[in-house]
Amino acid sequence: MYHEGNRQLQDAFGSRALADRLEEKLRHDRFTDGDAALIAGQSFFFLATADAEGRPDCSFKGGPPGFARVVAPDLLVFPDYDGNGMFKSLGNVAANPHVGLLFIAMGERAGRLRVNGRAEVVADDPAMADIPGAQLLVKVTPIDIFPNCPRYIPRMAIEEPSAYAPAAGAEPLEPKWKAFSDFADVVPPRRR
Repeated sequence: MYHEGNRQLQDAFGSRALADRLEEKLRHDRFTDGDAALIAGQSFFFLATADAEGRPDCSFKGGPPGFARVVAPDLLVFPDYDGNGMFKSLGNVAANPHVGLLFIAMGERAGRLRVNGRAEVVADDPAMADIPGAQLLVKVTPIDIFPNCPRYIPRMAIEEPSAYAPAAGAEPLEPKWKAFSDFADVVPPRRR
């Protein structure tokens, strides 16, 4: 789990033994029921990717609670929804499957969970039919799952869900920017 850069800093700060103990006691490569519950309860997470040359990108991914879900001890899935069409994250996955996901639970039961693994983007998975708004499906096989201490998570609450989060039986709401004169002539039709 650690490389030489990690080890140099651990040694400089005297934390190598602590780092090794944390890996020994907390790191795992299969999702637990607790991991699955934390993930299913979130309406967002952060996705880190890098292109083939290692240039990083970090993206916010949001949807209704449960849009990202653990479907097996070694598999997490989440839909790709209509967005800005740049495909920065998923394009990176096509070039370099290594990903990092960070889930943060706010409020009374604050918590953080890191999931590092390998991702695959699929367009023809039958599970997409049961996910309103899904245009692609991302499958993540975990390598390192690691819960983090929540001590720096600010006390926050989500006031209301995004009006743009897909919902079964609801017509998708288009963002205003897609009608701006700078973009309207190049916005592709929404895939259904």
